[in-house]
Amino acid sequence: MSAAVALRTSQDLDQDDFERVRALIHRHAGISLNPSKRVMVFSRLSRRLRATGAPGFGAYLDRLESQPASAPEWQEFVNALTTNLTSFFREQHHFPVLAELLRQRAGRGPLRIWCCAASTGEEPYSIAMTAMQTFGTRTPPVSVLATDIDTAVLDTARRAVYPMAAVERVDPALLKACFQRNRDGDRVRVHPDVAAMVEFQPLNLLSPQWPAGPAFDAIFCRNVMIYFDKPTQRRLLERLAQRLTPGGLFFAGHSENFTHARDLFELRGKTVYRVLPGRVQRAVA
Repeated sequence: MSAAVALRTSQDLDQDDFERVRALIHRHAGISLNPSKRVMVFSRLSRRLRATGAPGFGAYLDRLESQPASAPEWQEFVNALTTNLTSFFREQHHFPVLAELLRQRAGRGPLRIWCCAASTGEEPYSIAMTAMQTFGTRTPPVSVLATDIDTAVLDTARRAVYPMAAVERVDPALLKACFQRNRDGDRVRVHPDVAAMVEFQPLNLLSPQWPAGPAFDAIFCRNVMIYFDKPTQRRLLERLAQRLTPGGLFFAGHSENFTHARDLFELRGKTVYRVLPGRVQRAVA
C-alpha cells in the first residue's frame, strides 16, 4: 500500500465523525450543513488535520471539543467550512435600489449600511462605490459596516487588492475612479477613499452581542440565510428587523425568500424587503 493511500485510509471521515462535524458547526456558527457535503468536509478539514498533526478526524474533533470556544482552532474550523462566493456588484439589480434609497435619505445626516457577509470585500466595496456615485463625491455621508464569521477572508478584504479578472465586469468609469492598478497591471487596489468608508469586523451572527450604534438604513444579508435552518433564520430575521431604521431596506440573496417572515418584512422588489412598521426598535446606543 502506498504512503498516500495509507494516509487517506487513516484519515477517512466516517459517518459518525461527519455527524459530529455537522453538530459542531451548527452549535458554534448556526450553519446547517447538508448531509450531501461529506466529501467537501473531508477535503476542507483534511487541511486542518495536516496543520495540527492530528492522526485522524476523530482525534481532531476530540481535541477541538476539549478547547474553549475562544480557542484559535475553533476559528480555523469555522473558516474551513464556510463558503465564500462573491464578486463586485454581484446581483446587480440591488444597487440601483440602494442608490434610490440613499437619494431619498440625503440630508438626514450620516447614513449607515451593514453588510453581514463581507467575505473578501467585493460586496461592501461595491456598496461604498454606489454611495460615491450616487452623491457625486468621494466623501458621501455614508458608512459601511462589513462583518463576516471567517477571519481569513476579512484579512483579504482589508488588504483591498484584487486580480484584474475580479474587476473585468466593473464599469470602466468606475474602475478608473475607484481602483488603482499596480505597476505590472495585473492587480488593482481599491482606492483609499473607497476603503475609508468601510469598517471590517469579525462577527458570528449567532453572537448575543452585535455591533453597537444607531440603526441601519440598509442591511445586506445576501445568500447567508440558506446556511441556517428555519428556526435559526427566524431568530436572526427578528434581530435584523430590529436593527433597521423605519422604512429601512433588507437585501437578500437570489435563492432566498422569507415567506415565513411576512410579519417582519414586506417585499419591495426582487429580493428586497422593507421592515414593517412597529418592528423597528429604538437605535442601540
